[in-house]
Amino acid sequence: MTTFPITSAAPARRRSVPSGYFPLLPPLAILLLVFALPMGLMIGLSFQDSRTGAPGLGSYARLASDDLALAGLWRTLVMSATVAVCVTVMAYPIAYFLARSTSRWRAVVFGLAIAPELAGVVLRTYGWLIILEDQGFINNLLLWAGIIQTPLHMSNSMFAVVVGLTHVLLPFGILSLLTNIQGIDANLEKAAQVLGASRLSVLRRIVLPLSVPGIVSSMLIAFTLAASAYATPALLGGIKFGVLATMIYHQVMVYINWPYAAVMANVLLIIVMAMAFFGSRIETRLVNRLHVR
Repeated sequence: MTTFPITSAAPARRRSVPSGYFPLLPPLAILLLVFALPMGLMIGLSFQDSRTGAPGLGSYARLASDDLALAGLWRTLVMSATVAVCVTVMAYPIAYFLARSTSRWRAVVFGLAIAPELAGVVLRTYGWLIILEDQGFINNLLLWAGIIQTPLHMSNSMFAVVVGLTHVLLPFGILSLLTNIQGIDANLEKAAQVLGASRLSVLRRIVLPLSVPGIVSSMLIAFTLAASAYATPALLGGIKFGVLATMIYHQVMVYINWPYAAVMANVLLIIVMAMAFFGSRIETRLVNRLHVR
């Protein structure tokens, strides 16, 4: 007699597998709560009249005709671009040294590079205020040495703000470039030197082109943080040095004109987003051109 195994006709129960998007829900909810919602409220507030609260474009029209606000916008762009260039130029040799050096001084240089982040922004800014003011360390030293006869006016100027912000943002540029340069194979440099290339030629033809993503990232980070900085321009620039961040503060806290402040904040946001967009496009084009070569 032939027997057959008895199998259950009931379908196998499916195990409930969580969706792959489920881990994204908590951070997405946080972003919506602390970023998207306030930004939406700010954008909506910018379309209200500052006096009546009725919908309108009066605040935007005022910004377009406000010479003081337009001067602050231009000053913000110049300041941020200058800081971005200074941070990247100063951070590059330090980052290259940290990425390639094996000496015992590497840890010391790395500690000094990130040391500014151990102190608050206000504290570092006050330090530069003491150094750059008319009776500060630099002027007293130059007067004592007989190099100048009258103190140099360095504080309350674009120069002082750029110096202070460069010092504040330099660690970000170093870390950004350090990560990128560490990803470049050091054997490429050794092979080029074996073939007769000088050290300068290796840096110019191999290291520098391959580190374009790090350069662009460093400049974007420095530009974004400089454009939104408040404490350093307010302390080192003085009352007359108006940038968008300080002007937004005055519109909110002094003039109590929130719609106009929202317009300035929207303009600042658009500038930062535009720089990020065009920076990524430029980076992509440079990298593609490098691969073609």
